[in-house]
Amino acid sequence: MKTLAQLLLASLGAGVASAETKAFCPDYLNYSQVTHEPLSTGKYALSYQRPIPACRTFNSSTVEALIANMSSVVADPDLYRLFENTFPNTLDTAIRWRGHAANNSAEELAFIITGDINAMWLRDSANQLQSYLPVLESDPVQIQQPESIASLFRGVINLQARYLLTSPFCNSFQPPPESGIQPAVNTDAASDAVTPAYDPRAVFECKYELDSLAAFLQVSTQYYETTHDAAFFAKFQWLPAVQAVLATARAMADAGTYGADGRVLPSPYTFTRQTSRTTETLANDGLGSPVRVTGLVRSAFRPSDDSTLFQFLVPANMMFARYLAGAAGIVAKLGSQAPPGLADEMNAFERALSAAIAKHGVVPVVSANGSSVETVYAYEVDGYGSANLMDDANVPSLLAAPFFGYLANTDAVYQRTRARILSADANPYFMKGSAISAVGGPHVGPGMAWPMASIVRILTSDDDGEIVAQLKEILATTDGLGLIHESVNSNNASQWTRPWFSWANGLFGQMILDLRFRKPEILKQSFQ
Repeated sequence: MKTLAQLLLASLGAGVASAETKAFCPDYLNYSQVTHEPLSTGKYALSYQRPIPACRTFNSSTVEALIANMSSVVADPDLYRLFENTFPNTLDTAIRWRGHAANNSAEELAFIITGDINAMWLRDSANQLQSYLPVLESDPVQIQQPESIASLFRGVINLQARYLLTSPFCNSFQPPPESGIQPAVNTDAASDAVTPAYDPRAVFECKYELDSLAAFLQVSTQYYETTHDAAFFAKFQWLPAVQAVLATARAMADAGTYGADGRVLPSPYTFTRQTSRTTETLANDGLGSPVRVTGLVRSAFRPSDDSTLFQFLVPANMMFARYLAGAAGIVAKLGSQAPPGLADEMNAFERALSAAIAKHGVVPVVSANGSSVETVYAYEVDGYGSANLMDDANVPSLLAAPFFGYLANTDAVYQRTRARILSADANPYFMKGSAISAVGGPHVGPGMAWPMASIVRILTSDDDGEIVAQLKEILATTDGLGLIHESVNSNNASQWTRPWFSWANGLFGQMILDLRFRKPEILKQSFQ
């Protein structure tokens, strides 16, 4: 029998870990909660958290070269260790399976988990890949290589298209049958009553979230805008999936709660769950809170997977509008290969949606000093004049609107909204504390700040002082493990949730690469 060292050397030589080798690889959920040497040489002595190459789920020489290059760019040893651990985390740990469709050997598929849950979220997988846009190939020859980052993008786009054609109202999905991976059991969903019905062998959870539809358009747009590989989108199931996305969004925009005669109208989507948490089910026997037709698209759940208070979730509508326009550009490029009028339909939908956001999503509030009334973006509205004035850490958020390209961070309404979001006096889910001060949300609850929100704050700020302060707080609150947690107790960094959250890890790495070109002098500083 081969020794572990022999197995690892053999797999390294082949560039791919064999099934025999992987049997020796640690469970990353456990591995990520333990300190591993060598520790960083700074005061935080951060653990090294990357699996050995043979145990990584995807190896990219381009990513490895970039990580090595950044050692001369990031001066602080602790900050560099955090980048070194986090940027490759999805590639290292979360590419659960790659292969091809059973009915078409040319159709690439990629099943990506978000971390400690063995299911693929549309939103998470799109955002996990977004972190690798800086290394996404653009050369026509390189993008066709089976071990390219471009191949991962295509695999996710193809698998998301399949999911959306099967269950367009759902947010999280099981491994494809081709993978041979057994479907995960979701005990939380055992009592779910959902309209339309879904197959639990294909769907892990069916919470309708507008940002999940937007995520498919996002990953598609980002792949196209980097590679210019329009031909890919004429193949397989992308165009039918886009039409399914539009039909679903239209249905949730056109459906108010009441008819002209006051009758309660049937909803295209309903959801109930037996639970002790109000955020895990919808009010009014699964209908959700009443809405009046406004041109906005309803969202039953937030990107946190918590139910909405009012169903017109403004940041999700912003994100959907942004990537509607982006995906329309792909459709237009396909010309006669696309259904007639589809690009025009998408552009018209985007314009109407942006107008509805401006009309219904911007609301008056009393200024901080109480001397005047000013306008800000609401987090949620219902079309009846009700507005939820808060923000949540999960993207899309109001704070992240410039990050996903809906507006500029200099926009006057955004700046007023931002000031409220980052105020404990105005945002009920801004968690102020001695360890970290950041937006949180009801998903984990009061007192728990999300480093993801701190990262978004950096990505949407031009203020050096604000950026440095946020970096210091993030660096000081990994509990020595050198990874980005889901949430951290704002007054006690040793209390946190989720050791393995690859989306947040990748977002941190993406942010450091953004600073490299936007604020390089900050990365030359010491955080000791």
